[in-house]
Amino acid sequence: MEVFYYLVFGVLGLVVAALELSKNNKDRVNTSSAFNSFKNNYLIVYSLMMAGDWLQGPYVYYLYSTYGFGKGDIGQLFIAGFGSSMLFGTIVGSLADKQGRKRACITYCITYILSCITKHSPQYKVLMVGRVLGGIATSLLFSSFESWLVAEHNKRGFEQQWLSVTFSKAVFFGNGLVAIIAGLFGNLLVDTFALGPVAPFDAAACFLAIGMAVILSSWTENYGDPSDNKDLLTQFRGAAVAIASDEKIALLGAIQSLFEGSMYTFVFLWTPALSPNDEEIPHGFIFATFMLASMLGSSLASRLLARSTPRVESYMQIVFLVSGAALLLPILMTLFIAPSKVKGGGISFSGCFQLLGFCIFEACVGLFWPSIMKMRSQYIPEEARSTIMNFFRIPLNIFVCVVLYNVNAFPITVMFGMCSIFLFVASLLQRRLMMIVDKPKTNDWTPLEERNTEEDPLNI
Repeated sequence: MEVFYYLVFGVLGLVVAALELSKNNKDRVNTSSAFNSFKNNYLIVYSLMMAGDWLQGPYVYYLYSTYGFGKGDIGQLFIAGFGSSMLFGTIVGSLADKQGRKRACITYCITYILSCITKHSPQYKVLMVGRVLGGIATSLLFSSFESWLVAEHNKRGFEQQWLSVTFSKAVFFGNGLVAIIAGLFGNLLVDTFALGPVAPFDAAACFLAIGMAVILSSWTENYGDPSDNKDLLTQFRGAAVAIASDEKIALLGAIQSLFEGSMYTFVFLWTPALSPNDEEIPHGFIFATFMLASMLGSSLASRLLARSTPRVESYMQIVFLVSGAALLLPILMTLFIAPSKVKGGGISFSGCFQLLGFCIFEACVGLFWPSIMKMRSQYIPEEARSTIMNFFRIPLNIFVCVVLYNVNAFPITVMFGMCSIFLFVASLLQRRLMMIVDKPKTNDWTPLEERNTEEDPLNI
Protein backbone atom coordinates (compact mmCIF):
# COMPACT_ATOMS: atom_id res chain seq x y z
CA MET A 1 0.00 0.00 0.00
CA GLU A 2 1.36 3.40 -0.93
CA VAL A 3 2.66 5.78 1.74
CA PHE A 4 0.15 8.41 0.59
CA TYR A 5 -2.78 6.44 2.00
CA TYR A 6 -1.10 6.06 5.39
CA LEU A 7 -0.20 9.76 5.43
CA VAL A 8 -3.77 10.95 4.79
CA PHE A 9 -5.18 8.47 7.30
CA GLY A 10 -2.60 9.46 9.94
CA VAL A 11 -3.14 13.21 9.57
CA LEU A 12 -6.91 12.83 9.82
CA GLY A 13 -6.52 10.58 12.87
CA LEU A 14 -4.34 13.14 14.63
CA VAL A 15 -6.79 15.97 13.91
CA VAL A 16 -9.74 13.94 15.24
CA ALA A 17 -7.80 12.98 18.37
CA ALA A 18 -6.79 16.60 18.96
CA LEU A 19 -10.40 17.77 18.59
CA GLU A 20 -11.71 15.19 21.04
CA LEU A 21 -8.98 15.71 23.62
CA SER A 22 -9.25 19.51 23.52
CA LYS A 23 -12.96 19.62 24.39
CA ASN A 24 -13.81 21.81 27.38
CA ASN A 25 -16.96 22.31 29.45
CA LYS A 26 -18.48 24.58 26.80
CA ASP A 27 -18.27 21.71 24.33
CA ARG A 28 -20.07 19.28 26.64
CA VAL A 29 -23.64 19.02 27.92
CA ASN A 30 -24.31 17.88 31.50
CA THR A 31 -26.79 14.97 31.51
CA SER A 32 -28.31 12.51 33.98
CA SER A 33 -27.27 8.91 34.63
CA ALA A 34 -30.68 7.65 33.41
CA PHE A 35 -30.19 9.46 30.12
CA ASN A 36 -26.63 8.15 29.76
CA SER A 37 -27.87 4.58 30.18
CA PHE A 38 -30.59 5.16 27.56
CA LYS A 39 -28.14 6.86 25.20
CA ASN A 40 -25.53 4.10 25.51
CA ASN A 41 -28.11 1.41 24.76
CA TYR A 42 -29.17 3.25 21.61
CA LEU A 43 -25.56 3.83 20.56
CA ILE A 44 -24.79 0.10 20.86
CA VAL A 45 -27.76 -0.81 18.68
CA TYR A 46 -27.15 1.98 16.17
CA SER A 47 -23.45 1.08 15.90
CA LEU A 48 -24.31 -2.59 15.21
CA MET A 49 -26.85 -1.53 12.58
CA MET A 50 -24.35 0.76 10.91
CA ALA A 51 -21.64 -1.91 11.06
CA GLY A 52 -23.96 -4.13 9.05
CA ASP A 53 -24.38 -1.34 6.52
CA TRP A 54 -20.80 -0.07 6.36
CA LEU A 55 -19.26 -3.51 5.88
CA GLN A 56 -21.14 -3.77 2.59
CA GLY A 57 -20.47 -0.27 1.25
CA PRO A 58 -16.93 -0.59 -0.14
CA TYR A 59 -17.56 -3.94 -1.84
CA VAL A 60 -20.96 -3.67 -3.53
CA TYR A 61 -19.56 -2.26 -6.79
CA TYR A 62 -16.49 -4.48 -6.57
CA LEU A 63 -18.52 -7.66 -5.95
CA TYR A 64 -20.74 -7.04 -8.96
CA SER A 65 -17.69 -6.40 -11.15
CA THR A 66 -16.10 -9.70 -10.06
CA TYR A 67 -19.28 -11.45 -11.21
CA GLY A 68 -18.55 -10.04 -14.68
CA PHE A 69 -21.07 -7.19 -14.82
CA GLY A 70 -20.18 -3.90 -16.52
CA LYS A 71 -20.81 -0.35 -15.35
CA GLY A 72 -24.22 -0.20 -17.05
CA ASP A 73 -25.47 -3.42 -15.45
CA ILE A 74 -24.11 -2.37 -12.07
CA GLY A 75 -25.84 0.99 -12.47
CA GLN A 76 -29.17 -0.82 -13.01
CA LEU A 77 -28.62 -2.85 -9.85
CA PHE A 78 -28.03 0.36 -7.93
CA ILE A 79 -31.17 1.83 -9.51
CA ALA A 80 -33.15 -1.16 -8.22
CA GLY A 81 -32.02 -0.36 -4.69
CA PHE A 82 -32.81 3.34 -4.82
CA GLY A 83 -36.02 2.69 -6.77
CA SER A 84 -37.32 0.23 -4.17
CA SER A 85 -36.42 2.71 -1.43
CA MET A 86 -38.48 5.32 -3.26
CA LEU A 87 -41.48 3.05 -3.94
CA PHE A 88 -41.66 1.30 -0.59
CA GLY A 89 -40.15 4.00 1.61
CA THR A 90 -43.33 5.91 2.35
CA ILE A 91 -45.23 2.66 2.93
CA VAL A 92 -42.75 1.27 5.45
CA GLY A 93 -42.46 4.69 7.08
CA SER A 94 -46.21 4.89 7.59
CA LEU A 95 -46.33 1.32 8.85
CA ALA A 96 -43.59 2.20 11.33
CA ASP A 97 -45.64 5.12 12.65
CA LYS A 98 -48.77 2.99 12.88
CA GLN A 99 -47.53 -0.50 13.76
CA GLY A 100 -44.55 0.51 15.89
CA ARG A 101 -40.99 1.77 15.38
CA LYS A 102 -39.44 -1.16 17.28
CA ARG A 103 -41.10 -3.62 14.89
CA ALA A 104 -39.83 -1.55 11.97
CA CYS A 105 -36.26 -1.72 13.31
CA ILE A 106 -36.51 -5.50 13.63
CA THR A 107 -37.88 -5.66 10.08
CA TYR A 108 -34.81 -3.70 8.95
CA CYS A 109 -32.52 -6.35 10.43
CA ILE A 110 -34.37 -9.26 8.82
CA THR A 111 -34.65 -7.55 5.41
CA TYR A 112 -30.97 -6.58 5.31
CA ILE A 113 -29.83 -10.05 6.39
CA LEU A 114 -31.81 -11.55 3.49
CA SER A 115 -30.20 -8.98 1.17
CA CYS A 116 -26.74 -10.07 2.35
CA ILE A 117 -27.56 -13.74 1.65
CA THR A 118 -28.41 -12.96 -2.00
CA LYS A 119 -24.84 -11.71 -2.58
CA HIS A 120 -23.66 -15.32 -2.72
CA SER A 121 -25.40 -15.78 -6.07
CA PRO A 122 -23.85 -14.54 -9.34
CA GLN A 123 -27.30 -14.62 -10.96
CA TYR A 124 -28.43 -11.16 -12.02
CA LYS A 125 -32.06 -11.72 -10.99
CA VAL A 126 -31.08 -12.88 -7.51
CA LEU A 127 -28.80 -9.87 -7.09
CA MET A 128 -31.66 -7.64 -8.24
CA VAL A 129 -33.90 -9.09 -5.51
CA GLY A 130 -31.12 -8.39 -3.03
CA ARG A 131 -30.94 -4.76 -4.15
CA VAL A 132 -34.71 -4.36 -3.75
CA LEU A 133 -34.51 -5.76 -0.22
CA GLY A 134 -31.55 -3.49 0.49
CA GLY A 135 -33.52 -0.45 -0.68
CA ILE A 136 -36.39 -1.27 1.67
CA ALA A 137 -33.91 -1.77 4.52
CA THR A 138 -32.25 1.58 3.81
CA SER A 139 -35.60 3.38 4.11
CA LEU A 140 -36.12 1.77 7.51
CA LEU A 141 -32.58 2.53 8.67
CA PHE A 142 -32.80 6.26 7.99
CA SER A 143 -36.26 6.80 9.44
CA SER A 144 -37.39 4.20 11.99
CA PHE A 145 -34.36 4.29 14.30
CA GLU A 146 -34.32 8.08 14.55
CA SER A 147 -38.11 8.16 14.98
CA TRP A 148 -37.93 5.58 17.77
CA LEU A 149 -35.18 7.56 19.48
CA VAL A 150 -36.96 10.93 19.39
CA ALA A 151 -40.28 9.46 20.60
CA GLU A 152 -38.64 7.44 23.38
CA HIS A 153 -36.48 10.41 24.42
CA ASN A 154 -39.57 12.60 24.80
CA LYS A 155 -41.62 9.84 26.45
CA ARG A 156 -39.00 9.47 29.17
CA GLY A 157 -38.99 13.21 29.84
CA PHE A 158 -35.37 13.94 28.97
CA GLU A 159 -34.37 17.51 28.09
CA GLN A 160 -34.68 18.43 24.42
CA GLN A 161 -31.08 19.68 24.23
CA TRP A 162 -29.82 16.21 25.14
CA LEU A 163 -31.03 14.87 21.79
CA SER A 164 -28.11 16.69 20.18
CA VAL A 165 -25.74 14.69 22.38
CA THR A 166 -27.19 11.39 21.16
CA PHE A 167 -27.24 12.53 17.54
CA SER A 168 -23.61 13.66 17.52
CA LYS A 169 -22.43 10.55 19.38
CA ALA A 170 -24.40 8.29 17.03
CA VAL A 171 -22.73 9.87 14.00
CA PHE A 172 -19.30 9.92 15.69
CA PHE A 173 -19.44 6.22 16.56
CA GLY A 174 -21.92 4.72 14.06
CA ASN A 175 -20.95 6.78 11.02
CA GLY A 176 -17.36 7.32 12.05
CA LEU A 177 -15.51 4.91 14.33
CA VAL A 178 -17.60 1.86 13.43
CA ALA A 179 -17.34 2.69 9.73
CA ILE A 180 -13.55 2.93 9.98
CA ILE A 181 -13.32 -0.41 11.77
CA ALA A 182 -15.76 -1.91 9.24
CA GLY A 183 -13.63 -0.69 6.33
CA LEU A 184 -10.43 -2.08 7.83
CA PHE A 185 -12.16 -5.33 8.84
CA GLY A 186 -13.56 -5.73 5.34
CA ASN A 187 -10.10 -5.10 3.89
CA LEU A 188 -8.74 -7.79 6.25
CA LEU A 189 -11.36 -10.34 5.18
CA VAL A 190 -11.02 -9.70 1.45
CA ASP A 191 -7.32 -8.91 0.96
CA THR A 192 -5.44 -10.40 3.92
CA PHE A 193 -7.47 -13.56 4.49
CA ALA A 194 -8.44 -13.80 0.80
CA LEU A 195 -12.02 -14.85 1.66
CA GLY A 196 -13.43 -13.10 -1.40
CA PRO A 197 -15.61 -9.98 -1.82
CA VAL A 198 -18.70 -11.73 -0.42
CA ALA A 199 -17.12 -12.19 3.05
CA PRO A 200 -17.97 -8.65 4.29
CA PHE A 201 -21.65 -9.32 3.54
CA ASP A 202 -21.60 -12.45 5.70
CA ALA A 203 -19.97 -10.48 8.52
CA ALA A 204 -22.61 -7.77 8.11
CA ALA A 205 -25.40 -10.32 8.55
CA CYS A 206 -23.84 -11.44 11.84
CA PHE A 207 -23.71 -7.91 13.25
CA LEU A 208 -27.31 -7.27 12.19
CA ALA A 209 -28.42 -10.45 13.97
CA ILE A 210 -26.66 -9.36 17.18
CA GLY A 211 -28.26 -5.92 16.97
CA MET A 212 -31.70 -7.46 16.47
CA ALA A 213 -31.22 -9.53 19.63
CA VAL A 214 -30.41 -6.37 21.63
CA ILE A 215 -33.52 -4.60 20.26
CA LEU A 216 -35.76 -7.53 21.13
CA SER A 217 -34.42 -7.75 24.67
CA SER A 218 -34.12 -4.09 25.69
CA TRP A 219 -36.30 -1.78 23.59
CA THR A 220 -39.92 -0.80 24.28
CA GLU A 221 -42.41 -0.05 21.53
CA ASN A 222 -43.58 3.43 20.55
CA TYR A 223 -45.89 4.73 17.85
CA GLY A 224 -46.28 7.85 15.77
CA ASP A 225 -50.03 8.36 15.69
CA PRO A 226 -52.04 7.37 18.78
CA SER A 227 -55.16 6.99 16.66
CA ASP A 228 -55.78 3.38 15.61
CA ASN A 229 -58.30 4.16 12.89
CA LYS A 230 -56.04 5.99 10.47
CA ASP A 231 -55.23 3.99 7.36
CA LEU A 232 -52.13 4.42 5.21
CA LEU A 233 -53.85 6.79 2.77
CA THR A 234 -54.90 9.06 5.62
CA GLN A 235 -51.36 9.04 6.98
CA PHE A 236 -49.94 9.91 3.53
CA ARG A 237 -52.42 12.76 3.21
CA GLY A 238 -51.57 14.07 6.65
CA ALA A 239 -47.84 13.97 5.94
CA ALA A 240 -48.32 15.71 2.57
CA VAL A 241 -50.46 18.43 4.20
CA ALA A 242 -47.80 18.97 6.89
CA ILE A 243 -45.10 19.40 4.23
CA ALA A 244 -47.23 21.68 2.04
CA SER A 245 -48.46 23.88 4.90
CA ASP A 246 -45.13 24.46 6.63
CA GLU A 247 -42.37 25.95 4.49
CA LYS A 248 -39.75 24.96 7.06
CA ILE A 249 -40.58 21.26 6.64
CA ALA A 250 -40.65 21.58 2.84
CA LEU A 251 -37.27 23.34 2.80
CA LEU A 252 -35.79 20.77 5.15
CA GLY A 253 -37.00 17.99 2.86
CA ALA A 254 -35.52 19.66 -0.22
CA ILE A 255 -32.19 20.27 1.53
CA GLN A 256 -32.01 16.67 2.71
CA SER A 257 -32.87 15.33 -0.75
CA LEU A 258 -30.27 17.48 -2.50
CA PHE A 259 -27.47 16.60 -0.10
CA GLU A 260 -28.23 12.88 0.25
CA GLY A 261 -28.79 12.57 -3.50
CA SER A 262 -25.30 13.96 -4.09
CA MET A 263 -23.89 11.77 -1.33
CA TYR A 264 -25.35 8.53 -2.72
CA THR A 265 -24.20 9.44 -6.23
CA PHE A 266 -20.72 9.97 -4.77
CA VAL A 267 -20.87 6.45 -3.27
CA PHE A 268 -21.23 5.09 -6.80
CA LEU A 269 -18.68 7.44 -8.39
CA TRP A 270 -15.68 7.44 -6.06
CA THR A 271 -14.35 4.04 -7.14
CA PRO A 272 -14.21 4.77 -10.91
CA ALA A 273 -13.05 8.34 -10.19
CA LEU A 274 -9.97 7.17 -8.26
CA SER A 275 -9.18 4.30 -10.65
CA PRO A 276 -10.13 5.45 -14.18
CA ASN A 277 -7.40 3.25 -15.69
CA ASP A 278 -7.94 0.25 -13.43
CA GLU A 279 -5.38 1.49 -10.91
CA GLU A 280 -4.85 -0.77 -7.89
CA ILE A 281 -6.56 0.98 -4.97
CA PRO A 282 -7.29 -0.48 -1.50
CA HIS A 283 -11.07 -0.05 -1.38
CA GLY A 284 -11.45 -0.92 2.30
CA PHE A 285 -8.63 1.34 3.46
CA ILE A 286 -9.84 4.29 1.36
CA PHE A 287 -13.34 3.76 2.72
CA ALA A 288 -11.93 3.78 6.26
CA THR A 289 -10.14 7.05 5.45
CA PHE A 290 -13.40 8.57 4.25
CA MET A 291 -15.11 7.50 7.46
CA LEU A 292 -12.31 9.01 9.55
CA ALA A 293 -12.94 12.28 7.71
CA SER A 294 -16.65 11.88 8.50
CA MET A 295 -15.70 11.30 12.13
CA LEU A 296 -13.81 14.60 12.07
CA GLY A 297 -16.96 16.33 10.81
CA SER A 298 -19.15 14.78 13.51
CA SER A 299 -16.63 15.83 16.16
CA LEU A 300 -16.91 19.42 14.92
CA ALA A 301 -20.71 19.09 14.90
CA SER A 302 -20.80 17.97 18.54
CA ARG A 303 -18.94 21.16 19.51
CA LEU A 304 -21.20 23.38 17.44
CA LEU A 305 -24.43 21.78 18.65
CA ALA A 306 -23.39 22.08 22.30
CA ARG A 307 -23.25 25.87 21.97
CA SER A 308 -25.98 28.39 21.33
CA THR A 309 -23.98 30.13 18.59
CA PRO A 310 -23.47 29.63 15.73
CA ARG A 311 -26.89 28.09 15.22
CA VAL A 312 -27.28 24.97 13.12
CA GLU A 313 -29.36 26.83 10.50
CA SER A 314 -26.46 29.25 10.06
CA TYR A 315 -23.33 27.11 9.84
CA MET A 316 -24.94 24.51 7.55
CA GLN A 317 -24.92 27.09 4.74
CA ILE A 318 -21.12 26.99 4.82
CA VAL A 319 -21.07 23.19 5.03
CA PHE A 320 -23.09 22.89 1.81
CA LEU A 321 -20.87 25.41 0.00
CA VAL A 322 -17.68 23.60 1.02
CA SER A 323 -19.08 20.18 0.06
CA GLY A 324 -20.10 21.50 -3.36
CA ALA A 325 -16.64 22.96 -3.93
CA ALA A 326 -15.00 19.66 -2.87
CA LEU A 327 -16.85 17.70 -5.57
CA LEU A 328 -15.64 20.14 -8.21
CA LEU A 329 -12.08 18.78 -7.83
CA PRO A 330 -12.48 15.93 -10.39
CA ILE A 331 -13.53 18.53 -12.95
CA LEU A 332 -10.59 20.82 -12.12
CA MET A 333 -8.15 17.91 -12.31
CA THR A 334 -9.41 17.03 -15.79
CA LEU A 335 -9.02 20.64 -16.94
CA PHE A 336 -5.53 21.28 -15.59
CA ILE A 337 -3.84 17.85 -15.49
CA ALA A 338 -3.59 15.61 -18.54
CA PRO A 339 -5.21 12.23 -17.78
CA SER A 340 -2.91 9.22 -17.64
CA LYS A 341 -3.26 6.54 -20.31
CA VAL A 342 -1.27 3.90 -18.42
CA LYS A 343 -3.35 0.93 -17.33
CA GLY A 344 -2.96 -0.44 -13.81
CA GLY A 345 -0.35 0.74 -11.34
CA GLY A 346 -0.90 2.86 -8.24
CA ILE A 347 -3.08 5.90 -7.70
CA SER A 348 -2.30 8.80 -10.06
CA PHE A 349 -1.18 12.33 -9.15
CA SER A 350 -4.63 13.76 -9.94
CA GLY A 351 -6.16 10.85 -7.99
CA CYS A 352 -4.27 11.99 -4.88
CA PHE A 353 -5.81 15.46 -5.10
CA GLN A 354 -9.24 13.98 -5.71
CA LEU A 355 -8.86 11.77 -2.65
CA LEU A 356 -8.14 14.83 -0.53
CA GLY A 357 -11.21 16.57 -1.94
CA PHE A 358 -13.33 13.52 -1.25
CA CYS A 359 -12.11 13.55 2.36
CA ILE A 360 -13.28 17.17 2.69
CA PHE A 361 -16.67 16.12 1.30
CA GLU A 362 -16.88 13.26 3.82
CA ALA A 363 -16.07 15.69 6.65
CA CYS A 364 -19.07 17.71 5.48
CA VAL A 365 -21.13 14.50 5.57
CA GLY A 366 -20.07 14.04 9.19
CA LEU A 367 -21.28 17.58 9.95
CA PHE A 368 -24.50 17.05 8.02
CA TRP A 369 -25.94 14.01 9.82
CA PRO A 370 -26.21 15.26 13.43
CA SER A 371 -27.16 18.72 12.20
CA ILE A 372 -30.02 17.52 9.98
CA MET A 373 -31.18 15.23 12.79
CA LYS A 374 -31.30 18.23 15.11
CA MET A 375 -33.34 20.28 12.64
CA ARG A 376 -35.69 17.37 11.95
CA SER A 377 -36.34 16.94 15.68
CA GLN A 378 -37.29 20.65 15.85
CA TYR A 379 -39.49 21.01 12.78
CA ILE A 380 -41.06 17.63 11.92
CA PRO A 381 -44.27 16.76 13.85
CA GLU A 382 -44.00 13.63 15.96
CA GLU A 383 -47.28 12.01 14.87
CA ALA A 384 -46.05 11.30 11.32
CA ARG A 385 -42.27 11.52 11.71
CA SER A 386 -41.32 8.30 9.85
CA THR A 387 -43.81 8.96 7.06
CA ILE A 388 -42.59 12.52 6.46
CA MET A 389 -38.92 11.51 6.63
CA ASN A 390 -39.49 8.88 3.95
CA PHE A 391 -41.41 11.39 1.83
CA PHE A 392 -38.17 13.37 1.80
CA ARG A 393 -36.40 10.36 0.29
CA ILE A 394 -38.64 10.21 -2.80
CA PRO A 395 -36.99 13.08 -4.73
CA LEU A 396 -33.50 12.02 -3.69
CA ASN A 397 -34.10 8.48 -4.95
CA ILE A 398 -35.52 9.81 -8.23
CA PHE A 399 -32.42 11.95 -8.66
CA VAL A 400 -30.02 9.08 -7.98
CA CYS A 401 -31.96 6.71 -10.26
CA VAL A 402 -31.86 9.22 -13.12
CA VAL A 403 -28.10 9.72 -12.68
CA LEU A 404 -27.35 5.99 -12.52
CA TYR A 405 -29.65 5.19 -15.45
CA ASN A 406 -27.59 7.58 -17.58
CA VAL A 407 -24.26 6.53 -16.09
CA ASN A 408 -22.92 5.52 -19.52
CA ALA A 409 -24.29 8.61 -21.25
CA PHE A 410 -22.31 11.19 -19.28
CA PRO A 411 -18.67 11.34 -18.20
CA ILE A 412 -17.95 11.22 -14.48
CA THR A 413 -17.01 14.90 -14.44
CA VAL A 414 -20.53 15.88 -15.59
CA MET A 415 -22.10 13.86 -12.79
CA PHE A 416 -19.79 15.43 -10.22
CA GLY A 417 -20.73 18.83 -11.64
CA MET A 418 -24.43 18.03 -11.18
CA CYS A 419 -23.79 17.05 -7.56
CA SER A 420 -21.94 20.31 -6.94
CA ILE A 421 -24.80 22.36 -8.38
CA PHE A 422 -27.31 20.58 -6.13
CA LEU A 423 -25.15 21.23 -3.09
CA PHE A 424 -24.89 24.94 -3.92
CA VAL A 425 -28.69 25.04 -4.27
CA ALA A 426 -28.95 23.32 -0.87
CA SER A 427 -26.90 26.17 0.60
CA LEU A 428 -29.34 28.73 -0.82
CA LEU A 429 -32.32 26.81 0.58
CA GLN A 430 -30.59 26.58 3.94
CA ARG A 431 -30.26 30.36 3.94
CA ARG A 432 -33.98 30.65 3.21
CA LEU A 433 -34.73 28.31 6.12
CA MET A 434 -32.63 30.45 8.45
CA MET A 435 -34.45 33.60 7.34
CA ILE A 436 -37.85 32.00 8.04
CA VAL A 437 -36.75 30.78 11.47
CA ASP A 438 -35.33 34.22 12.34
CA LYS A 439 -38.43 36.06 11.08
CA PRO A 440 -40.25 37.71 14.01
CA LYS A 441 -43.65 36.25 14.81
CA THR A 442 -46.58 38.34 13.61
CA ASN A 443 -49.27 36.53 15.62
CA ASP A 444 -49.36 39.22 18.27
CA TRP A 445 -53.01 39.71 19.23
CA THR A 446 -52.35 42.56 21.66
CA PRO A 447 -54.74 45.44 20.84
CA LEU A 448 -53.11 48.20 18.82
CA GLU A 449 -53.79 50.85 21.46
CA GLU A 450 -52.15 48.75 24.20
CA ARG A 451 -49.19 47.95 21.94
CA ASN A 452 -48.63 51.63 21.17
CA THR A 453 -48.78 52.42 24.88
CA GLU A 454 -46.21 49.74 25.66
CA GLU A 455 -43.89 50.97 22.93
CA ASP A 456 -44.35 54.63 23.84
CA PRO A 457 -45.47 54.94 27.48
CA LEU A 458 -45.35 58.76 27.30
CA ASN A 459 -47.60 58.80 24.18
CA ILE A 460 -45.13 61.01 22.42
